[in-house]
Amino acid sequence: MNAIARRVSATIFAPASQGVNSLGRDPSQIQQWRGIRVKVRNGNLERALVLMQRKMQSSGIERLIKQEQTHHVKNSEKRILARKNLERKIRSQELARKLQTILIKKVRGL
Repeated sequence: MNAIARRVSATIFAPASQGVNSLGRDPSQIQQWRGIRVKVRNGNLERALVLMQRKMQSSGIERLIKQEQTHHVKNSEKRILARKNLERKIRSQELARKLQTILIKKVRGL
């Protein structure tokens, strides 16, 4: 978790002296540039790190960081990811079929 926290702080947070425009970023992306903020209360750093990890997981930043890593992926992990992607694709197609039949029934007035 500490490695993820260091990587996020290095990639997302910029020094305070640099302005948004000096980074070449669009002003409409200011909120995205700010990243995740977590308050450390009563000096409880462990609790703050847990909250930050939870926020990173829910926002998808952790997934993006893992995708950027260039390490070896085991074959078993590749199979698991392929199976999950296939299941997601099949669920999406089934949902699309169900919605299509519902819309057809509505149009026909049934």
